[in-house]
Amino acid sequence: MTSIKSLRWLMRKKSGLSDGGKSSFKMKQLPFLAVLCTIMLFIVYRTTKYQYHQEEIDKKWSFWGQPKVYPSTSGKLKGLPRGIIHDNSDLELRPLWSRSNSRSKAVYSNSNLLAVPVGIKQKQNVDAMVQKFLRENFTIILFHYDGNVDGWWNLDWSSKAIHIVARNQTKWWFAKRFLHPDIVSIYDYIFLWDEDLGVEHFSPSRYVEIIKREGLEISQPALDPNSTEIHHKITIRARTKKFHRRVYERRGSTRCSDLSEGPPCTGFVEGMAPVFSRSAWYCTWHLIQNDLVHGWGVDMKLGYCAQGDRTKKVGVVDSEYVFHQGIQTLGGSGHRMTKVSKPQRTTMKQGGVGIDVRTEIRRQSTWEFEIFKERWNEAIAADKNWVDPFKSDQRRIRKRRDTQRLPKNNI
Repeated sequence: MTSIKSLRWLMRKKSGLSDGGKSSFKMKQLPFLAVLCTIMLFIVYRTTKYQYHQEEIDKKWSFWGQPKVYPSTSGKLKGLPRGIIHDNSDLELRPLWSRSNSRSKAVYSNSNLLAVPVGIKQKQNVDAMVQKFLRENFTIILFHYDGNVDGWWNLDWSSKAIHIVARNQTKWWFAKRFLHPDIVSIYDYIFLWDEDLGVEHFSPSRYVEIIKREGLEISQPALDPNSTEIHHKITIRARTKKFHRRVYERRGSTRCSDLSEGPPCTGFVEGMAPVFSRSAWYCTWHLIQNDLVHGWGVDMKLGYCAQGDRTKKVGVVDSEYVFHQGIQTLGGSGHRMTKVSKPQRTTMKQGGVGIDVRTEIRRQSTWEFEIFKERWNEAIAADKNWVDPFKSDQRRIRKRRDTQRLPKNNI
């Protein structure tokens, strides 16, 4: 009898009856839990995949390589389907009609931009400059600061250029208002040049090839050593080099050596002929102050827009160089200067009193320079989260200098 009871107890245990059928219930739950986990994993997978594709779409929509933040999030564009939003433009001229009925998006033939402030007195020099750039498929925009546009129409290329007129305005005034990053985002490089540059020894295509190969985000062509006006030694052409990133100077108030890590010894270009990559211009445009139209001081801070180490990303191209004529035009007589002579003064009467225009412009430029420095320092003090990317370089330089000054122990 005992053996029969033991057998029955084992059979009930195997069938799950010994615990009231709870084990059987748990076993029945397992398939349900497996299905539920599978569904949850599928949902997570689909959500992650959707988010990834949305990020890829956002990147394609953005010219700057960063996901676009659409104004529709604030409700201003909520009435439009997202795919119809076109939040950028360009400076390409369009025909009034076309024989092609293609509905595909436009293919841009010009990948670089030349923008120059011009006056009619420099027409001959600008003509030579523009012809070189047009042959290399550049988009041309001329800022007419003297109000004279009609005097340019007899040039064959004039109708291919964009003309913007505003009397007595500077290059930086024009650039801030008409070269917004969303407008020039299709261009790889933006050449923001003065009108008094001789281009006899300059090839735009070879220049672009060099700065692309060397990774120069901000650059300028070197100046012919015989140029009429030269302000910084780093801009002078080195005859034996294709390009250079620093200069060495042991005389004068500014000393430049291997220890130098900032302007004007390295990481520096001057304002007369800067060339910006798309990303560097995006930063530079925001650096330019809307009301400080002469741009003094901006060149000393351009290294902060170099998208990395300014000692490597900023440079001067020697093999493609220009001749700086140093002509004072805006507010001046337009006559050529020499290295030793003073610029001819232009006077105008205001209320019966003669005004030296060049002196007033220089005074205004100096005042703007001080204002710019004040704003820079105030911005640093106000932004507690900003870290100067070059401050560590300065500490390292001081440490190296202190080490070199330490007296050597006599053994």
